[in-house]
Amino acid sequence: MMPQWIQRHRGSVLLAFLLLTCAGIMSLRALPVGLFPLIDFPRIVVSVDAGDRPVDRMVVEVTRPLEQALRSVPDVKTIRSNTSRGSAEFSLSFGWGTDMVTALLQTQAEVNAALSSLPAGTSFGIRRMDPTVFPVLGLSLTSPTRSQTSLRDVAQYQIAPELTAIGGVAKVDLMGGRQAEYHVLLDPVQLQSYGLTPADVSTALSASNVVTAVGRVEDRYRLYLILSDSRLQNQDDIGKTILRSGKDGIVELEDVGTVALGQAPEWTRVNADGKDAVLLNIMQQRGANTVAMVTAVQDKLALLRASLPPDITIRPYYDQSELIVSSAGSVRDAIVIGAVLAGLVLLVFLRNKRITLIVSLVLPMVLLISGVALHLAGQSLNIMTLGGMAAAVGLVVDDAVVMIEHMARRLVQHTHEGPTGQSPPVLKFAMEMFRPLTGSSAATVGVFLPLAFLSGVAGGFFRPLAITMAFTLMVSYCVALFVVPILTKMLVRPEDAESLEKSGRWQRSIERQAQRGLQLGFKRPVFLLVPIMLLVVVGAFAYRLVGSGFMPRMDEGGFIFDYRAAPGTSLTESDRLMQQVEAIVRSLPEVESYSRRTGMQLGGSLSESNEGDMFIKLKPMPRRGIEEVMTDLRARVEASVPGLQVETAQLMEDLIGDLTSTPQPIEVKLFGPDDTVLRAQAGRVAQAISKIQGVVEVFDGSTIAGDAIQIKVDRVRTSLEKLTPDEVTQQVDALLNGVPSSSIQTGEQMLAVRVWTPESLRQRLDQIARLPIRGPDGQTLPLSRVAAVTIEQGQMQQARENLRPMVAVTGRLEGIDLGSAMQAVQAEVQALNLPAPIVVEYGGLYDQQKQSFRDLSLVFVAAFLIVATLLMFLYERASIVLSILATILLTLPAVFIGLWVTGTELNLSSMIGLTMIIGIVTEVAIFYFAELETSEPINIEDLKQAATARLRPILMTSLIAILALMPLALGIGSGSEMQRPLAITIIAGLLVAVPMVLVAMPAIFWLIDKKASSWRGREHASA
Repeated sequence: MMPQWIQRHRGSVLLAFLLLTCAGIMSLRALPVGLFPLIDFPRIVVSVDAGDRPVDRMVVEVTRPLEQALRSVPDVKTIRSNTSRGSAEFSLSFGWGTDMVTALLQTQAEVNAALSSLPAGTSFGIRRMDPTVFPVLGLSLTSPTRSQTSLRDVAQYQIAPELTAIGGVAKVDLMGGRQAEYHVLLDPVQLQSYGLTPADVSTALSASNVVTAVGRVEDRYRLYLILSDSRLQNQDDIGKTILRSGKDGIVELEDVGTVALGQAPEWTRVNADGKDAVLLNIMQQRGANTVAMVTAVQDKLALLRASLPPDITIRPYYDQSELIVSSAGSVRDAIVIGAVLAGLVLLVFLRNKRITLIVSLVLPMVLLISGVALHLAGQSLNIMTLGGMAAAVGLVVDDAVVMIEHMARRLVQHTHEGPTGQSPPVLKFAMEMFRPLTGSSAATVGVFLPLAFLSGVAGGFFRPLAITMAFTLMVSYCVALFVVPILTKMLVRPEDAESLEKSGRWQRSIERQAQRGLQLGFKRPVFLLVPIMLLVVVGAFAYRLVGSGFMPRMDEGGFIFDYRAAPGTSLTESDRLMQQVEAIVRSLPEVESYSRRTGMQLGGSLSESNEGDMFIKLKPMPRRGIEEVMTDLRARVEASVPGLQVETAQLMEDLIGDLTSTPQPIEVKLFGPDDTVLRAQAGRVAQAISKIQGVVEVFDGSTIAGDAIQIKVDRVRTSLEKLTPDEVTQQVDALLNGVPSSSIQTGEQMLAVRVWTPESLRQRLDQIARLPIRGPDGQTLPLSRVAAVTIEQGQMQQARENLRPMVAVTGRLEGIDLGSAMQAVQAEVQALNLPAPIVVEYGGLYDQQKQSFRDLSLVFVAAFLIVATLLMFLYERASIVLSILATILLTLPAVFIGLWVTGTELNLSSMIGLTMIIGIVTEVAIFYFAELETSEPINIEDLKQAATARLRPILMTSLIAILALMPLALGIGSGSEMQRPLAITIIAGLLVAVPMVLVAMPAIFWLIDKKASSWRGREHASA
């Protein structure tokens, strides 16, 4: 029935697939392009500011109440808090798959409800953590002549608005530079002589800088708005502001101080390549096309340069699109190389250009039509989906080759045995492969079904790869079933089929060796058992030696260098230390550029003045690997700049760690009621694990905020001076921090007017103690009369998890796998015999690895059971099902041998490959049994003939799959490292699967079937 239908509609079938191919081209062009899939990370961060309260009061008054409130947010799994002086940050982790928009609103509602019970003036901010909170493009603005104020004005008012208007840009954050403002520097002596206070000056400025509508007037058919305008226009207007008038005349502001154009207080430093800079961090919208957006930004900058001052240099310090383009190019090249190698294999085996042409047409058709499916599924073009296409090349060619090879063989048989002069029923020959082709495709696609339910980082990253491969294989099945037979009927001639059946000398040699192996397996199964047992033993040995990891490591072309100086180190001293580090960075030949932040981080969050980070961009290949460069830099800094604690991580690794709240591979969490004991034991743990070879950048978890000058107001003395503690505090704040009392419009910006005191009067402790405080009677007194001014040592930040005090000891890895490192860490921690109240838990990426491996193990078992069910449905013969399942299991030791030989870790990628082996081996086995009449008794000769008939297609398809994966397995180009473990896993499995299917599986089937037959015979005899 189907052959006649295809024959009648072959033109429309080809046209339909051609239209789908064209639609695939359009779909691929429309798909958003990114580095990784868009993942909804289930994490929300709440930042709270409660003034300058000490840490212990913050924990009692803010942290604990908020923890209790946030615990009631639905679906929250873990709450981690970090409390510092006057601030606290809460990290809420939810279950994967949670609706994060709803979770964000629920979290906001709980914080708002708890706000009334928190100290007055407490403010908060909530943000949802996803990749869009980090920049995809970073630009640095430098100038040899301009001030930092002028540079920031150019960035803020000329460049940022233009870039924000570009499609796909969410926002443009500015870092660095300085904001201009007017400083009114008051002379305390003159103020005292006139009986004025800074508050009086601030009030006068505010009252003298007003524009207000005072009414409307209707006159001669027109309506007028009446404005009272007393706005200040410039520096002279500020100086002429009248502070007081009376019988003794007027007092102007310039009588008690000076007015100058200055800069707003800033406690951060930002530079690029050693020069003070303004950085523009460009964030993209969710689902935006990163490459297209960055290209549009670059085009806009090219237009803007003509209107910008010529002395300003704009340079990208980070460009994620470069990694995306290079990674996509590498995967594209892997697909092309795999396709070319597949064509060469076909020419070698088939020696026919027409048949090779059919496969060459089918492969791009399948990949392009798969683009339509990806578009409908809401996927994007990223390193995972493109990797899925590259990994599917061999399987796509497999379907086409099996179909063509069978049709050609049946065509030869018809030519020799069929009626003379009758046209061969080519399409009927094709339908003979319907059942095995359907079964094999269902088995290969079926192993991906459990991956759809995979959660966590593993699911977020590798589910798109599985979806891509499933779509590609389903399209491949349809093309092999409908398009390949039509093309074969149109292009393949009987003489082509005749040449196809003439095996070369080397093929006949392989056939003889396979026959000998089969004969030996049937006659003496023990000789077959020896190599199988050897494979199992070596595989078990390799399994114990193979290291384990989390995500595959890839060279991103740049990395983050986090640093932390001693607690309390000033901004100036931190800057001096980092200038030494910058000199080391510039000496590395691989470095192309860098940007540095002190007092803040790349993500934009503020930090202490003794810490910050650098982003170091490396030159394109060829150069040293990024891991080697990071190790070299860390060693040089530790040797040359003592006292500086450093951490290095590639940006995407750091980003994923921040998004999952587990940035370090190693995290030893200590819980206990006594903070002092916890920190002492954390120091012991840090010292112990730092001795482990390969564990670097160990941090004991104790972060100390900088020292503080404490002004403790004496209530009794204050009362005697007719003052209140609040009045004293307000006056000190005005003298030390200044009071922005008004603002003046200058062009597009508003410049604040800050009433302040000269810096020379507030630099040292004794000067602060002599600050003049004005009493209600107009007399002034030094601050030391009503308050004690002392230096207070920095306070320790306090971390908590799920309402329990915690100290987390962290570390990174260098030259050692995560599994081996954690075994050593656990052994060291156990040997310490920590006191009983302390509870130890292990987090970090190791915790993510454990969860992902547990989920992937369940996926493997589910895939195995799905294949077993499918095989039983396909054959309804237990001996066939058991022999195929045994062959699958016997192939797995080869995977661990391959990982061990190549030095590849068992990580998420290789675990996915391990699951895919189930489907691939099943597919090869189904094509073997397609040569047999499985509903009838099968003898040894039938098994030998099936092996001979299937030898060439199995060799071809397996070799094509291996060669197609070889570019990924070799890690050629950027981004291919992500699929390298997967490719190595499949290649290692296929190398053993071929002899297993052709030699071992028939013998296993024969033994099982013979036992089953004798058992059935005994049953019938007893009946």
